[in-house]
Amino acid sequence: MSLSSGVRLGPYEILDALGAGGMGEVYRARDTRLDRTVAIKILPEQLSSDPIRKQRFEREAKTISSLNHPHICVLHDVGSQDGISYLVMECVEGETLAKRLEKGPLPLEQVLKYGMQIADALDKAHRNGVVHRDLKPGNIMLTSTGAKLLDFGLAKPTAAALTSVALTAAVTQSSPMTEQGAIVGTFQYMSPEQVEGKELDGRSDIFSFGAVLYEMLTSQRPFQGKSQLSVANAILEKEPAPITAMKPTTPLALDHVIRKCLAKTPEDRWQSASDLASELKWIGESGSQAGLAARVAAAGKIPSALPWLVSFVLLLTLVIGAIWWRSSKPPTETMYFLAPMQLPASDVALSPNGHTVAVVGYWESAREVIGTRNAIWIYEVGSQDWRSLGGTEGASYPFWSPDGKALAFFAEGKLKKLEVSGGPVQIICDAPSGRGGTWNRDGVIVFTPNATLGNGLYRVSASGGIPRQISKPDPARGEESHRYAMFLPDGSHYLYLAANFSGRKEEVDGIFVGSLDSNEKRFVTAATSNAAYAAPGYLLFCRGKTLFAQHFDLKRFALTGEPTTILTEIQQLPQVGRAVFAASNDGLLIAQTGSQVALSQPLWFDRKGNELGAVGKPGVYGNVSLAPNGKTVAVNKTDMESLNTDVWIYELQRDSSKRLTFSPGFNVMPIWNPDASRLTFASNRQLSVDLFIKKADGAQEEQDLVRDENDKFPYDWSRDGRYVLFAIGSSNLEFVTLPELKTGLFLKVPSAVRNAQFSPDEKWVAYASNETGKWEIYVTSFPEARGRWQVSTGGGEQPRWRRDGKELFYLSSDGKMMAAPVTIGTNFDAGKPIELFQTSPRQPMSYNDQVIYDVGPDGQRFLILTQTKQAEGVPMSVVLNWAAKLNK
Repeated sequence: MSLSSGVRLGPYEILDALGAGGMGEVYRARDTRLDRTVAIKILPEQLSSDPIRKQRFEREAKTISSLNHPHICVLHDVGSQDGISYLVMECVEGETLAKRLEKGPLPLEQVLKYGMQIADALDKAHRNGVVHRDLKPGNIMLTSTGAKLLDFGLAKPTAAALTSVALTAAVTQSSPMTEQGAIVGTFQYMSPEQVEGKELDGRSDIFSFGAVLYEMLTSQRPFQGKSQLSVANAILEKEPAPITAMKPTTPLALDHVIRKCLAKTPEDRWQSASDLASELKWIGESGSQAGLAARVAAAGKIPSALPWLVSFVLLLTLVIGAIWWRSSKPPTETMYFLAPMQLPASDVALSPNGHTVAVVGYWESAREVIGTRNAIWIYEVGSQDWRSLGGTEGASYPFWSPDGKALAFFAEGKLKKLEVSGGPVQIICDAPSGRGGTWNRDGVIVFTPNATLGNGLYRVSASGGIPRQISKPDPARGEESHRYAMFLPDGSHYLYLAANFSGRKEEVDGIFVGSLDSNEKRFVTAATSNAAYAAPGYLLFCRGKTLFAQHFDLKRFALTGEPTTILTEIQQLPQVGRAVFAASNDGLLIAQTGSQVALSQPLWFDRKGNELGAVGKPGVYGNVSLAPNGKTVAVNKTDMESLNTDVWIYELQRDSSKRLTFSPGFNVMPIWNPDASRLTFASNRQLSVDLFIKKADGAQEEQDLVRDENDKFPYDWSRDGRYVLFAIGSSNLEFVTLPELKTGLFLKVPSAVRNAQFSPDEKWVAYASNETGKWEIYVTSFPEARGRWQVSTGGGEQPRWRRDGKELFYLSSDGKMMAAPVTIGTNFDAGKPIELFQTSPRQPMSYNDQVIYDVGPDGQRFLILTQTKQAEGVPMSVVLNWAAKLNK
C-alpha cells in the first residue's frame, strides 16, 4: 500500500515517497511535534502478516537504535498504526554511492575520505556485536558532511549463525534471494563464507567493503558474471583484475589494503574495521604517495615528499629494530626508550611471547566510539598504530591466556574473555569489582572477584563455572585484601599482593606465594603493589614509585642477592594498590611513568547539558550527595599526598567548605538525612568498612550506625527518616531502622547490585544490577521486594528520583543522562527513557567510588563530578634487556 501526501502515522505527516526496497517503502515526512523532516520506513501492507519479514523489521529497529555514530543513519523513533510498523529515521540528503558510481570512479581523495568514514562506522557496529551483511553502494549515502551507512535491516548479532543456504535454480533471478533458507544480502558484494551460508562475523563486512572500495576506484565490480551462480563462483574461486592494471596511478598501499579485504578466508583479511580505517588514514596522511614512490623513481623523477620519506625511514628503522629484537641475540647492555602515547594508561599487560601489548585507557579522539569509559587497546611491537578491542568498554585489569590468543578482563561486574583475533565476548563468572587475575596452561584462572575488604583469591575454569575461594586475608597481620595474582612457571604456584588499605599500613603490604595444591603461604618481600615474575629468574616489584628487580629462587620461593632499581616514577594507583608495568621473558619491560592524576570538579548542568556553574575547585572527588533542601553538597575528596579520603561539605549559597572527617584511611559515600542536619558515611577505620553518623555542623564525634565484620556502603536515607539503605558486600541490599538501629535484609540478587535509591513516597526502591551481564536499572517495592520492573534499555547505572516522583534519572552505559517518566503510588509504571545530554564524568578509581552525580530538587539541574583535566598521555618507558643491569 502506498501512502499519499498528508497521511498521518502517529505524529508524522507523510510528504512524499523517497524509494522502496525489499524490506519496505521509504517516505519523507514531517515530525509535527518538533517540526523537523524525517524519513519513515514502513513494512509493506502485503508483508505485514509475514512473521519472518516482521521479525527482520523489528531486528532492524533494535540494531539501529544501538548504533550512535556520525556516519550511521540515526534512528529517531519506532511505531505501529493500523497494522503497519514503521521506523522514523534521520532524513539524509544527498545521493547514494551507487548513483554516484553511474558517473564513473571517484577521485582518490574521496575514496580515502569516504572509506575511512565507512570503516569507522563498521567498527562501531562490530563493537556492538552487529554485522551489516548487506554492505553495498546502494546502502551508502554521500552527503555534504560525508558518507552515511544506511539500512541495517539485514544486520544481525555476530554470535548468531546463518541458516543453511541452497543455491537453486533461483540463481538466475535479478534480485538477491531473501526467502527462508536462502542467502540474505546482495550477491556481487558477498563474502565467500556468506555465499556458502557459513557463520559470519565482522570480517564478512570487511570483504564486502573491499568490493565497494574496488568499485569506487575503478567503477567496476570485482566479481562479475551473467548469473548469480557465475558471480558466486567468481567470489569463491577467482581473483579480481588488478586495480593497478585499470588505474595505474592507484597507490600500491591502497591496492594492498583492498586485496587484503578481498582475501578468500577471513583469517587472511584485516581482522577489524578499526585496523582498516587506520590503514586508510595512513595512506591519506602520506599524501597518497606511498604506493607511487617506486614508479616515480623508475621514471627518473624525484618526488617532493621529504617529510614523508623521513617518516618512512624512521618507521622502517623501528620495524627493523623490532624484528632484530625478536629474532637476534639480545643486546649486552640495557637499552631505554620512551614511547610517546596518545592515551594515559591505567593498566598494561604483555602477551606471553612479549610481542603484543594490551593497554587499558581511552583516547580523547575515540570518545565518539567508546564514550568516557576505558577500553582495551592492542599494539603489536613494530606496527604503525593501536587498535581497540570491541566489547571491552569499561574494562580493567586485563591478563593473557597462556597461548597469547585471548585476553581476560573485568567489566560490568563480570570476569570476561575475548579472542584477540575477533569474536564475541564471553562471560566466565561474576566479579563485582575484580582486582586482577592470572591464567595457567591447564585452563585455571586465579583472580580476585571483589575489591571489598576481607576478600581473597578465587579459582575458576577459563571456560566458566562457579568460583571457589582459595585464600583469605589474615586479620591477625592486618591484611584486608589479596589481589593481582600471577602464576609462576610451574603453573601451580602463584604470586599475589596482600595489602591493607586502612590508613595504608605499608608494613602489612607484601608479596606472597600461594599454591593451587595446598594452603601454603610464603612471604617473599615487602611491596606496595603488584609484582611480576620474568625469566630467567627475576622478581619485579614496587615500593612506592620505584620498580626493583631481584633474583628469585623458584625452588625455595625466596629472593637472593640485593634488589636493583630498574625504573623510578612508576605510575601508581594507590587506592587499589596497582603499579602500571609488565615484563616479558625475553627481556622487554614496559611501564607507564610519570604522574597521571585526573582532576574533576562538581559542575552544574541544565537538562540540555548547558554548564551553569561550579562547586569548589578541581581536585580528586568522589560520591557527590546534594542535601534535600538543595543548599548543601557533600562529597568525599582524596588528598594525593597522604592518600586519605575524607568527607567535605560545601555551602552553595556562601561558597564555603569544611572538612567533616579526620580519621585515617577512607571516609566515603556521604548520605544526607531528610532535614540535612546529619550524614551517614562509610569508613574503614577498623578492619571492616562500617557505617557512621555525624552531625553536619561537625559538633560531635562520629557514632556507629552499623558495625560488624562485613563491608557496608550506604546508598540512601528515606524521606521520613526511618530507614537507611545500604549494601552488604556486592549482592545484598539491607536497611537499618532508626532510632532502633535494627537491620534487615531487603534484597539479594544473584549477581551484583549497587546505587539503590528510595522513591519519594518510600514505597519503591530503584537500583542497578548486572545479573543479565550488563548493568541495568530496576525498581522493586519496599519494605518487601515484590515484583521487579526494568526501567533502562541498553544499559544504565546510578538511578536518581526526581523529588516529586515523576521521573527517574540514570546514566546510560556510554555516559548519557537519561530520564524515564514514572508513576508511583499503589502501583509502579515507567515510560520510555529519553536522552537529555552527554556527560563527561570522571573515571572511578576504586570500588567505593560509585556516585558521580545528584539531581536538584526540581529535576531541572544536575550536579555532576565532571572530569576537568584528563590524565596526560606521558611517555611510556620501554626497556630492552633490563636484566643486563642486574648482572653488573
